[in-house]
Amino acid sequence: MDSILVLSNLPDQASAARLAEALVERGQAACVNILAPCTSIYHWQGKTESAQEIPILIKTTQGRYAAVEQTIREHHPYELPEIIHVPITGGLPAYLAWLSRETHR
Repeated sequence: MDSILVLSNLPDQASAARLAEALVERGQAACVNILAPCTSIYHWQGKTESAQEIPILIKTTQGRYAAVEQTIREHHPYELPEIIHVPITGGLPAYLAWLSRETHR
């Protein structure tokens, strides 16, 4: 199984929706969940910052990861976007088969 979950945060709902649509339309993701706003606290350029962000969950495959990363970098407004991927080691077989089909079309 080469299914992965890619995590990122965007500054607003509109940029999250644009990125999600681009990933799905290009066949780079089978599904993208846009989650409720959250508060992120982080250290950046020498000081502690706080920002409201929109988390997204991108369901894709390892084989599509490079394209997903490139699309995120193209659409993301941050200088250093959060892009983390983790393997999906299990799940409903029919769902994982659908995920694979959608990212290989």
